[in-house]
Amino acid sequence: MSPHDALSAALDALLARYSGLVRRVGFRHGLSDADVDEVMQEVRLRLWHARPESEKIRELSSSYVYQTASSAALDLLRRRRARREDSLEDIVSDTANVTVSEAADTALEHSELAAEVWRAVEALIESRRPVVRMYLAGYAREEIAAVLGWSEAKTRNLLYRGLADLRDALGARGITAGSIS
Repeated sequence: MSPHDALSAALDALLARYSGLVRRVGFRHGLSDADVDEVMQEVRLRLWHARPESEKIRELSSSYVYQTASSAALDLLRRRRARREDSLEDIVSDTANVTVSEAADTALEHSELAAEVWRAVEALIESRRPVVRMYLAGYAREEIAAVLGWSEAKTRNLLYRGLADLRDALGARGITAGSIS
């Protein structure tokens, strides 16, 4: 068996073993079946690039596959959001003289609010950033601790401090819970 065939077989075996895990991660992020299949292919590519030897592929833990799947799912969602924002900007610029419906105004406000929140998250202290990002993406505190390999206490501390910093940063920008409709 050639090294390429051995690597392919090792990847197939690993993905067969953890396909349920990867699918659950995708569905947890609200992805469709087709999107989950895309995440599965992305996980395969990422594992192949990260561990190009079949022996190392066989040694990967479920937590490593989980992290890879989570990252691939979030990247897919980010790419889609970026495309939507780009197309929304095109629509707004193309229809500058046309009255925009109330629904479009609301969608634009929510998009702008999301952009402000992510800018504020990026300004957080580096140690708090990943915890807050994952929390805002819908991960439970226990999942965040498991993925990052941190204790529950460290995760809780960084999350609460990060969320407090985020609230303060958004408040300084004039965004409060009462201003969000």
